[in-house]
Amino acid sequence: MTETARIGILTVSDRASRGEYEDLGGPAVREELSRILASPWEPVCGVVPDEKERIEEALLRMADEEGCCLVVTTGGTGPAARDVTPEATLAVGDREMPGFGELMRKVSLEVVPTAILSRQTAVTRGRCLIVNLPGKPSAIHDCLAAVFPAIPYCLDLLGAARLETDPTECVAFRPRSK
Repeated sequence: MTETARIGILTVSDRASRGEYEDLGGPAVREELSRILASPWEPVCGVVPDEKERIEEALLRMADEEGCCLVVTTGGTGPAARDVTPEATLAVGDREMPGFGELMRKVSLEVVPTAILSRQTAVTRGRCLIVNLPGKPSAIHDCLAAVFPAIPYCLDLLGAARLETDPTECVAFRPRSK
């Protein structure tokens, strides 16, 4: 029987955390994951303000206490003073995975020239991969579609839960064994 993977979805937004603004990013991430994944998974959701310590606490809880194999953040990746999601992510990570941010910016630059201002990144923490996405739902779709083919194999290498994708939505890369 396939293990049910736990996946963290963390929205970083001052207004959404205060209930002044509807969280659109978290539901967009959940919708994308539901479309992409064929294996069983359960979301572990959270909304925090743009405060480095609060973001770090949520990431640590999801990775260490909740046992998430993957945590996807949305929001807080721009150049504004309160956009501190990448700093919080780097602070809790064991290893930076810069290729994720590089690819997301490349894909986003094909849509909007201001994507150069985005600071998404990814890190590993133990057997968990943490990936920062932008906050806009259309950008979430573009960025997650670009990087997700590498995520299942990355999780395999970390010894995390095995994720299978729906090949009509996303073809995950895994090297052929000899």
